[in-house]
Amino acid sequence: MPSVARRPPRRGASLRAVLKARLGHDFDERIARTLPFLFHPRVHPNALTVLGLGVSLCAAWAFSAGRLREGALIVLLGGVFDLVDGVVARRQGRVTTFGGFLDSSLDRVVDMALLLGLLMHYAESGAPGLAWLAALALVSTVLVSYTKARAESVLPHFEGGLLERAERIVILVLGGLVGAMPVALAIVALGSTITAAQRIALAHRRMTEFDATREQGAHDVAG
Repeated sequence: MPSVARRPPRRGASLRAVLKARLGHDFDERIARTLPFLFHPRVHPNALTVLGLGVSLCAAWAFSAGRLREGALIVLLGGVFDLVDGVVARRQGRVTTFGGFLDSSLDRVVDMALLLGLLMHYAESGAPGLAWLAALALVSTVLVSYTKARAESVLPHFEGGLLERAERIVILVLGGLVGAMPVALAIVALGSTITAAQRIALAHRRMTEFDATREQGAHDVAG
């Protein structure tokens, strides 16, 4: 059976992609040497993806409880599973289309859960302004993901925008670790809003070109 990519190439979409760009083409081998116990044949890559979700939900709970530094550290732990699930799939010959779908879908759950945890924390702490800021970050983050997914239902490849998932996660982690989560939320909210607007503008341009090409093709066939 032909191999299908576990997840389509996405610039800045995952911690794994960022580190692979930094470390080079032997990234998979380095991960296997560092975490050999995760490459046992009985360890299914999809199980690692789901386990990563569970860890990240614990981070969201820590955020909601106001334990921002602990939450940030748990997010880093969850990121380990985002690093290795695709590597395990490739090395075990378990690369599947569903694996990529599951990974991408659970990434969205993690994004929303972390921001919802922060929203709950600030709402319960009597900081409605920060709660609204977390809500804006949540909505704009979802819109960033949706615009890409909707565009790719029409266009063969769609990339672009200022702030993608890897950057958002890193900013939230840094905000939690250094005690500057309001600043981190402001950056994520503003950056994600700009990114969504950029993607809408890009989609308008490319879809207009797509429609024009399709209409020209239909005219040529009719002529």
